[in-house]
Amino acid sequence: MNDRKQHVITKAHQLFVEKGFQATSIIDILDYSGISKGTFYNYFSSKNELLMAIFTSLGQQIDEERNKLLIGQDPADIEIFIQQLELQMDFNRRNKLLTLFEEVFVSNDPTLKQYLKGFQLRHLQWIYNRFLDLFKKSHHPYLLDCAIMFLGMLHHNIHYHFMVQEKDSSLKAVIRFTVERVVKMVDEVESSRAQLLNPEILNKWLPDCNKTGLAYEKKLHHIVSALKKHMNEGADQLEHVELLDFIQEEIIHSKTPRKFLIKSALSTLKEISGDHWQTDIQRLQEFIEEFLLEKSYS
Repeated sequence: MNDRKQHVITKAHQLFVEKGFQATSIIDILDYSGISKGTFYNYFSSKNELLMAIFTSLGQQIDEERNKLLIGQDPADIEIFIQQLELQMDFNRRNKLLTLFEEVFVSNDPTLKQYLKGFQLRHLQWIYNRFLDLFKKSHHPYLLDCAIMFLGMLHHNIHYHFMVQEKDSSLKAVIRFTVERVVKMVDEVESSRAQLLNPEILNKWLPDCNKTGLAYEKKLHHIVSALKKHMNEGADQLEHVELLDFIQEEIIHSKTPRKFLIKSALSTLKEISGDHWQTDIQRLQEFIEEFLLEKSYS
């Protein structure tokens, strides 16, 4: 995204928070961001598309910030997961995401509502994928149910706790309390063998996921997580993480994966990988070759 387009997104975000999405006109956006109407429509077809671009930009930012916490760390470390949640909640508050969500809730626009639904489902998917890192394999069939229950518990715990405390500093305690409860809950659900939703339903809820299915996605997720674990702190490590995220995004979420760019990203990773990466780099290469071969016949 070029700097000028990002500038418009940033300014519109500020306006939507201050005045409200419905009350802000395109003329307001033009005046506040200092662009012409022609420039605006070169970037966005409507105000609704601009709002969706804001959500997309914020989603990319929080993904990057959460990934920084994983560099050189064990994805199965529950303390890292707690830190990621703390970062996410602080990010949501700073960027007034709840205010933007409420604007969509009262909107009659079906496209906006569908986009927000997808945004929320992707957050559920992130929680579910992190649970795959955190819990043992026998728990996996029950982790979508647990992710859904966890999100409900966390949101309500925060809501009612702040009704009493009204202190941002207590957020960490609420997150830790809820995570500790879900750890016990996962064991109980697994022991009871009670499953409400099969994780495969994510393929239906997120139809833009690659047709290879959830098992294929899980395999890639574990390879990428293993590689991130090998990365130690350093000036170039964020770039390495971003390459892995790019490959994962192209394979899982892109309707038309760009094969040349996937191969190029893999080639760069192979050039800079250390000796202790080699096994997982080889697994990633084999996965990508299998994926590209399948795409060539589809």
